Amino acid sequence: MDNLSADIKRLPRQFLPETFQVTTWDALQPYFEALKQRPINSVADLEKWLKDLSELEAVTSEDACWRQIRMTCDTTSKELEEAFAYFCMEIQPKLQPYADALNKKLLDSPFLKELDQDLYKTYLRNVQKQVELFREENIPIQAELTVMAQQYGVIAGKMTIQVKDQEYTLQQAAKFLESGDRSLREEVFTKTAARRLQDRQQLDELFSSLVQKRDQVAKNAGFANYRDYKFVELGRFDYTKEDVFQFHNAIKAHIIPLVQQTLERQKAKLQLDTLKPWDTEAEPAGVKPLEPFHTGEELINKAIATFDELGPFFGNCLRVMKQMGRLDLESRKGKAPGGYNCPLAETGVPFIFMNAAGQMKDLTTMVHEGGHAVHSFLSHHLTLSAFKEYPMEIAEVASMSMELLTMDHWDIFFDDAEQLRRARLQQLERAITIFPWIATIDKFQHWIYEHPQHTVAERTAKWVEILEEFSPAVVDWSGQEAYREITWQKQLHLFEVPFYYIEYGIAQLGAIAMWKQYKENKTQALDNYVQALSLGNTKTLPELYKAAGIKFDFSPAYVKELADFIQAEIEKL
Repeated sequence: MDNLSADIKRLPRQFLPETFQVTTWDALQPYFEALKQRPINSVADLEKWLKDLSELEAVTSEDACWRQIRMTCDTTSKELEEAFAYFCMEIQPKLQPYADALNKKLLDSPFLKELDQDLYKTYLRNVQKQVELFREENIPIQAELTVMAQQYGVIAGKMTIQVKDQEYTLQQAAKFLESGDRSLREEVFTKTAARRLQDRQQLDELFSSLVQKRDQVAKNAGFANYRDYKFVELGRFDYTKEDVFQFHNAIKAHIIPLVQQTLERQKAKLQLDTLKPWDTEAEPAGVKPLEPFHTGEELINKAIATFDELGPFFGNCLRVMKQMGRLDLESRKGKAPGGYNCPLAETGVPFIFMNAAGQMKDLTTMVHEGGHAVHSFLSHHLTLSAFKEYPMEIAEVASMSMELLTMDHWDIFFDDAEQLRRARLQQLERAITIFPWIATIDKFQHWIYEHPQHTVAERTAKWVEILEEFSPAVVDWSGQEAYREITWQKQLHLFEVPFYYIEYGIAQLGAIAMWKQYKENKTQALDNYVQALSLGNTKTLPELYKAAGIKFDFSPAYVKELADFIQAEIEKL
């Protein structure tokens, strides 16, 4: 790890002019046409053609990413929304037939077999998949879906409530749910629920439209349903839906009893007869909620110091991002909800977006997205953009592992030993309590797309049924039933990135295994972490996990083994 550098530079362009910027399709199209027409007479020609295609993809992708970043940072700007919509509706649809033609040109090349098969195997597997999925009639539907999905952020970005005569975004107001003042918690929870219920119908209608269009995309491509289509599109070559159903059952059998214990501990800690939904994150009266930082500036500075302790390279990744202005951390009105790390394919230095409000969970989000950022830095050296488009099941190992690996250095955020203990305990409890929600969201999506003609009433009933299945009967929701029916609407993945959620569960197992390895041999674990992330998408998922020194496994036995390990660590605290 000592020779790693975060000082990555954008490589000089070899195909596009240095001054070229994506403006219109007419300006971009000649470069795609040139690649389509170029003769390939040797393996050297093919490799040069692939590098030029990669450069074109990187420039186009980075432009699209910046349009999305700017729009999520300010959902009130019509100009930014229109710039994003223009790319989705005017450039992307015209680009897709060329992408298909170029994929076919690659697969038809007689020199394909002369490429390094070990390096190119996963890339070529993905290209083959894209060719099989491509349908001309899906282009306008997919463009419309991209624009529609972003409406979720526009709607959610306007949600605010008044607390103590001050306006707060829902992300900012969530800090009051940690307060020792139970009446304040109930007030904030009730106001948040009422505010979300205001947009219930609008979000229901948006989601119903998304489901119908997604179902049409799947049917056009010859699939029985969108779930089956999406499994192929997401490149889930290494596991099946049956494996996922088994994972749901393993969570029910081995995780939910541990979540039940966590909630019972919370109830006892607060000395309550009844645990209400506004009590689950609270501290007892007189105990201050954890405040690891107060401003976005303090958050990034402390995160850099924490990463430095883990390894100077990790800290330097965040340092470079700060210097380049690739961070937007604090919550504010008009900003889309959630958090993400956006890789930027040409320049290589990613962008972190989040909604920090001074809470413990913001510290977790920062180190999580920082883990994604490290992955971007480590894979930037790979020669093709496609090699850097790693599967989400390993991407989330990068981020979720960082949540656990950095815990040894959280004294940078907490100089009080008791606060540090509480912070670590919260993190370990979250490592367990996240699983039932992941299973709930995932199982809900399977039902949604297996039954695309469902009514809103049927969807609501099914959500509550699945939620009950994965919820220990400790929390009393009486009086909040209407809000509970729409708690799925908080999950932006359902609207924006369908079926991207079970990856968090698979990767959380990987992260726990990574941390277990780290506790046994820190140097070896960090070397394995760096090695696996440096491979990008040049290996299969089982191979990437093996490089990290862990197993690609989410069988009931493995779930139990890792759950027992975390539970033992919780008991030490």
